[in-house]
Amino acid sequence: MNFPELETARLILTSLSVSDSEALLNIYSDAEVIKFYDIEAHKSEAQSAKLINFFNARFTENIGIRWAIRLKATGKLIGTCGFNTWNQKMKSAGIGYEIASEYWGCGFASEALHKVIDSAFSKQLPFGELYRIQGDTMIGNLASESVLKKLGFKEEGTRRASGYWKNEYHDLKCYGLLKPEFKK
Repeated sequence: MNFPELETARLILTSLSVSDSEALLNIYSDAEVIKFYDIEAHKSEAQSAKLINFFNARFTENIGIRWAIRLKATGKLIGTCGFNTWNQKMKSAGIGYEIASEYWGCGFASEALHKVIDSAFSKQLPFGELYRIQGDTMIGNLASESVLKKLGFKEEGTRRASGYWKNEYHDLKCYGLLKPEFKK
């Protein structure tokens, strides 16, 4: 199964390779980027290489997919996005994303995710039909909530103490997007 590469007006979405570990380290070592994540800040390229291998294994195992978000003009890696989980039986997936803080507010996350969602709902990805996409945000992650709302996700409620990381419980807001609600 070939990894599907996607393109938008300003971005190319490709697979991640171990050669991206330094660029990924720069993103995941930024405390602001991982503030709402269930991981600690990366301190080495080895951590980032391990994460790349994890993302790629999800695709190989046919249970998820994560793209490198690259600037079309330069090829520079500025983030990642994709489906952390893809349940073929339930025709649902969980979405995730991050952008390097220096590129926040430029619309890159929305642009990349719109293409990914359109490709998934249009059956252009190798996982079969998709009807529902879920995105979870930690309470207070207003930027992520804004991205999801911009893409048409509806807030469905708060799951109390649904996550546990960094030695504390976290309430998560659940957002959902159904195929008929998506605006191409």
